[in-house]
Amino acid sequence: MDAKWEQLLLKVQKPARYTGGELHSVVKNKADVDVRFAFCFPDLYEVGMSHLGMKILYSQFNDQPHIWCERVFAPDDDMAQLMQSENRPLWALESGDSIGEFDFVGFTLQYEMSYPTMLYMLKLGQIPLRSADRDESYPLVVAGGPCTCNPEPLADFVDIFFIGEGEEVDLEVMELYRAHKKRGNYKKAAFLREAAHIEGVYVPALYDVTYNEDGTIADFTAKDGAPTTIKKRIIKDLDTSYYPDKFVVPFTEIVHDRAVGEIFRGCIRGCRFCQAGFLYRPVREKSPDVIDKQCHDLCRSTGYEEFSLASLSTSDYTKIEELLPKLLSWTEVEKTNISLPSLRVDGFSEELVKRLNVLRRSGLTFAPEAGTQRLRDAINKNVTEDEVLETARRAFAGGWTAVKLYFMLGLPTETDEDVAGIAALGQKVVDEYYRNPNKPKGKGVTVSMSTACFIPKPFTPFQWEAQDTREELERKQKLLLGSLTSKKLTLSYHDAPTSLWEAVLARRDRKLCAVLETLADGNAHLDAWSEHFVPEQWEQAMARHGLSAAFYTNRNRSNDEHLPWDHIDIGVTKDFLIKEREKAYASKTTPHCRLQCSGCGAACYGEGVCFERK
Repeated sequence: MDAKWEQLLLKVQKPARYTGGELHSVVKNKADVDVRFAFCFPDLYEVGMSHLGMKILYSQFNDQPHIWCERVFAPDDDMAQLMQSENRPLWALESGDSIGEFDFVGFTLQYEMSYPTMLYMLKLGQIPLRSADRDESYPLVVAGGPCTCNPEPLADFVDIFFIGEGEEVDLEVMELYRAHKKRGNYKKAAFLREAAHIEGVYVPALYDVTYNEDGTIADFTAKDGAPTTIKKRIIKDLDTSYYPDKFVVPFTEIVHDRAVGEIFRGCIRGCRFCQAGFLYRPVREKSPDVIDKQCHDLCRSTGYEEFSLASLSTSDYTKIEELLPKLLSWTEVEKTNISLPSLRVDGFSEELVKRLNVLRRSGLTFAPEAGTQRLRDAINKNVTEDEVLETARRAFAGGWTAVKLYFMLGLPTETDEDVAGIAALGQKVVDEYYRNPNKPKGKGVTVSMSTACFIPKPFTPFQWEAQDTREELERKQKLLLGSLTSKKLTLSYHDAPTSLWEAVLARRDRKLCAVLETLADGNAHLDAWSEHFVPEQWEQAMARHGLSAAFYTNRNRSNDEHLPWDHIDIGVTKDFLIKEREKAYASKTTPHCRLQCSGCGAACYGEGVCFERK
């Protein structure tokens, strides 16, 4: 970074977001590499630097001698204004080069409200938004992450979507690109046609969409020999898959400022609202020895005094009671804390309490999701009120005084009785604390309840459901607030307008590309942050293109409607999702995968072999 720009950095908040040079960041000689990859996280530095997937792929790419991967984050407004006044394009942290100088500009899409920021970053990088407007002189724009399970609203902007887990498919695409470049006379169209035949690769330019008069999709057609269905990629053996032994250590505080050890992928539970629980099937676990070594290596190389065990449901790891003693054998000596997020109510055993008691005391978080048993059965939570209260008893007896409970509002079949039941269940948890004869003297209890607005997502049994209107969600929030009876209960809830637009983006089709382009013209960005989100801007963009948000949110779909993501195969069958939806309306549960195989299709996804050793 030149001296002039270093001085200009003094004009912005948190200049460490933009400097690079952190411990374990990777700098290579441009002349020594064949492929340059700008890894973009469409949010602020402190959010993107907390993301495990980015850490894994950044290190894996840079372990290849012919690839140089660099990090790029969205600038905050003060920096964006400075960049525009100085006519400086968006740059990568390691080299300081504009993202337009790279071979690939890759985005990880973790949440729908990041889509405008992705386009905003392309604009700041002086790269044309639409794929059709980018010839061989521009980088290839690629994207991965959970949101690519329905890639259609970004189809006009992205050259390649990676469907599923990226550790293998990303490298295969870069190796193909490298081969095309070495042959000379590289042509983007020829490369994309060949890349489309790699499993897990979706090239939207090779597919045409037609619509019915009512706005629903009539047909989705592959051309130029592209496959009709795009099958997700998965990593079959986590013990032998790539995992870094060091992370880039930021100069400034980030959201999750600690090391992270991944313990397994997938989920056995089948909660009917949870997209991740279906996208990441089947379950694959790492062995305790591998997890222990990876966590210890990271703490040694980074200096972090805390690490978390990452999964969708940590207490569902089958060898948790074998793993914890291994971790405690060195964490106690080295004064390192272990964080266990994503605990299940029915997985908080007496043995786990004993193990956790030697760790630093912190709050516990559980997710009953619904306030009544009928609704918990409808969403297949498979947790009873007795289990919730028994878990509270164990936690309070073990010395905890703070519990956080997660719920959802607007779930299918929800009634006002279910909403009021959230407050009633929270009160029962408070009461359990005061029934504890061994509660700490002079200490009160804090039960924090957080409610999110239900958003119907692709590849869940509720993908056909209508979302509650904004007015109905706000009415339910007020009803819940008025149902609280104790100052020991605190309540927070998500903003209803934001949830509405998340739902629009989650189940959208290619018509939304024009809306997003209009938002980009208005410099919409960082819309996941309330101070940046302007609902009127979104409403005006929809109206300009003759589209209605209600068409995507407040409309029930029939089982035979052609959905925008029907050409994507994540392993779970549509027939299974339909059966689960029918069971939801009958408030019937489905046992989790370790009790009984439900025949979802994912267990046989990898060469007919179930990854769970039954």
